[in-house]
Amino acid sequence: MRVAMIGTGYVGLVTGACLADFGHVVTCVDKDPAKIESLLAGRMPIYEPGLEQLVARNVREKRLSFSTDLAPAVKDAAVVFLAVGTPSRRGDGHADLSYVYGAVREIAAAIEGFTVVVTKSTVPVGTGDEVERLIREIRPDADIAVVSNPEFLREGAAIEDFKRPDRIVVGVEDERARTVMAEVYRPLHLNQGPLLFTQRRTSEMIKYAANAFLATKITFINEIADLCEKAGADVQEVARGIGLDNRIGAKFLHAGPGYGGSCFPKDTLALLRTGQEYGAPLRVVEAVVGVNDARKSSMARKIIAALEGNVAGKTVALLGLTFKPNTDDMRESPSIPIVYALQDKGAHVRAYDPQGMEEARKVLVDVDYRDSAYDCLEGADVAVIVTEWDEFRALDLERVKELLKQPVIVDLRNIYRLDEMARHGFRYESIGRAAAAP
Repeated sequence: MRVAMIGTGYVGLVTGACLADFGHVVTCVDKDPAKIESLLAGRMPIYEPGLEQLVARNVREKRLSFSTDLAPAVKDAAVVFLAVGTPSRRGDGHADLSYVYGAVREIAAAIEGFTVVVTKSTVPVGTGDEVERLIREIRPDADIAVVSNPEFLREGAAIEDFKRPDRIVVGVEDERARTVMAEVYRPLHLNQGPLLFTQRRTSEMIKYAANAFLATKITFINEIADLCEKAGADVQEVARGIGLDNRIGAKFLHAGPGYGGSCFPKDTLALLRTGQEYGAPLRVVEAVVGVNDARKSSMARKIIAALEGNVAGKTVALLGLTFKPNTDDMRESPSIPIVYALQDKGAHVRAYDPQGMEEARKVLVDVDYRDSAYDCLEGADVAVIVTEWDEFRALDLERVKELLKQPVIVDLRNIYRLDEMARHGFRYESIGRAAAAP
């Protein structure tokens, strides 16, 4: 089957490469000539484990190609996926759909024959209706069906998530489109990926509801962590204890500095806006957004407290900058407000991240970027673990102790054991657990 993928961002590139790997013939289209030129040269615009090899293999097998020219790709395609950005709109937090509607206008002009137009971008409820209305307005003769097919990819594990999904949600209003989408995802039947067909608006809501619920779980355990610190309990044991309940589950119960990334922050805001528009305010989600924003700032206060309340003129070494490991994504990362707050208090900030420093330089200035964890730690007054990259999980603690001016570590991801840190002579502050002292 011939597929056009409009947008070569995170979702579009991963989805296009995976569909090509299934045997479909995929053309990925993007307006940015530099991005397409880079992809044609085999350079990925994002870091995602395994993506470069996946793209190279399918380009070599002539199942995957890249272009800036939308019209021929859409003309030849049975299915056109919309995978353009829907960032938060300034002022009201609603999803900015200008990129979606701009792409739809171009698609409408290029369609030939029966075409399924699939919204892969995260969009508010009712967007599919507007996409269909817009196409029919521009091309009354067009034979189309508009489908919602939200993505549920985790950055850092996107290829695995696509090929072995928990579920594939498809919102359809047309039986022909249902048949086409079943064929698109037929290769996943071998992995028993459940294909859930719903109405289009229901599919759009599923995406937002899923992300809001996961953001709520993260925020809930973070508040419990604060209480654990005050009450002398261990949040990791609490999370394990409640996670063994099948009604709750263990995932997304890891206390930390708050959620970030490309999805949860903007999707929770967009969902709040949708609730307001429909007269159905979402009080729980509203609280989640507020608590999460406040939490990121509170992490800087935790670091300052570990240095006796004063960081002026002191060097703070941050290990990790991205919002999670195995990505270079800095969007809404907790590291950003942490750095700003530390700099406001007069600290000198050093940082090292295995993949994120190029993106970090675009948003964080006056930071001393280093080439390795140990280089970053040398002579610093405190080490702060912000992102739980694997290479930070087994640092040579004796070497770390020698490099630091004083043996103080603030671990915002709880990747070390309290007894281990005490044995090595560190003052160790973590999340939702008692402080360890030498």
